[in-house]
Amino acid sequence: MIFYDCSTAPNPRRARMFIAEKGLEIESHDISIAKGEQLGSAFKAINPNATVPVLITDDGTMLTENLGIAAYLEAAHPNPPLMGDTAEEKGMVLMWNAIAEQQGGMPIAEALRNSNPFFEDRAIPGPVDYAQVPELVTRGLDRTARFFDLLEQRLQTSRYLATAEFTLADISAFVFVEFARVIKTRIPEGNTATLAWHAGIKSRPSAQV
Repeated sequence: MIFYDCSTAPNPRRARMFIAEKGLEIESHDISIAKGEQLGSAFKAINPNATVPVLITDDGTMLTENLGIAAYLEAAHPNPPLMGDTAEEKGMVLMWNAIAEQQGGMPIAEALRNSNPFFEDRAIPGPVDYAQVPELVTRGLDRTARFFDLLEQRLQTSRYLATAEFTLADISAFVFVEFARVIKTRIPEGNTATLAWHAGIKSRPSAQV
């Protein structure tokens, strides 16, 4: 397998943590978004969508989305399980992963990409240049705050987001919570359950890669 990573971006970090939690050692190549390497012809020959992460499986299949990469690795390397054991758990993991992506990752990206001069005419990842829409920044910040409230509400009654064990959903939410620093957002001091959850994950070896 070959993994195409970016050390500074949240989505590749999610895949990187999943790989580390599985205890796998995969050939890795870092693609610098800061240098625009994802838009170069060499990388677009691998992934025409010009996004990372990318996992090339042993049979040459290209997987470009975190959920696809996770599903493949979970099936190929089921232990430790990171996507649930029972039907109910599997459903909860995918539900909370989607919540983390849609209500956490997307608003943070919306606020960042529509405000930071680095992303001028690059407001959406991929091969097409889209102009920034400044009006979306306020909405992104508001939605991010609501995401932090949602996490706290859930974690007040559950050690982890989806099940009683650490899963893909926790990886996704953790990475987005950490990445929220780019829009100057941190876990509120009063969100004690979220702070404890974050500290626990931060201490895991996978959070250090």
